[in-house]
Amino acid sequence: MVTKNSGGAEQGRHGSGLPGESIRVLVADDHVLYRRGLELVLGQEPDIVIVGEAGDGDEAIRRTEELLPDVVLMDVRMPRRSGIEACLAIKELAPSTKIIMLTISDEEGDLYEAVRAGANGYLIKDVPGEEIISGLRAVYAGQSLISPSMASKLLSEFALMIKKQDERPTAPVPRLTERELEVLKLVARGLANKDIARQLFISENTVKNHVRNILEKLQLHSRMEAAMYAFREKILDLPD
Repeated sequence: MVTKNSGGAEQGRHGSGLPGESIRVLVADDHVLYRRGLELVLGQEPDIVIVGEAGDGDEAIRRTEELLPDVVLMDVRMPRRSGIEACLAIKELAPSTKIIMLTISDEEGDLYEAVRAGANGYLIKDVPGEEIISGLRAVYAGQSLISPSMASKLLSEFALMIKKQDERPTAPVPRLTERELEVLKLVARGLANKDIARQLFISENTVKNHVRNILEKLQLHSRMEAAMYAFREKILDLPD
């Protein structure tokens, strides 16, 4: 549930913890009842604070710039400006803010555009509240969020995109170290940082640093974009 403090800023029912202990979330959806439902579900979690809400894409951008939430839960289709357009704008204004796109369908076009826009996760609206909560925590921790069924659709989009671009001249590939290439291949396969660390016999913090350097070198916003890049540049072959 959402309340306002004396300074006018919104905070969740469990917003009294010490700084850094809570995940600060902005909910953006044009359906008031769905927003209220999310607030009720998330408001029960001691480590999650609803800092604000938005009813359209323009408001989502303004509220993100004002509040700088850790995570934005945002509907793909909203009035004034779509969730995809708002995602692009938010990534420019607040690159550190994670974005989970919400949708009523698993339409491939929306999924692909969300990845291109820099979304860190993609969820169907009718998933259980527990899945939204666990997904929110995973994205906040630096992981990408996408269901296996939707991941296969995304790979199909990658394959189609690669076929269309095969005849086009390509720009030089930014230079990655051998270790960064190893990490990128494992990221593209969907492994979490702890699993990459275990497989490469390095610390999880080292993996995080490698992922950050990879994204900076390639000028990408998310691990999903990095996966798309790996398939496009044939650093990792598409599965049959």
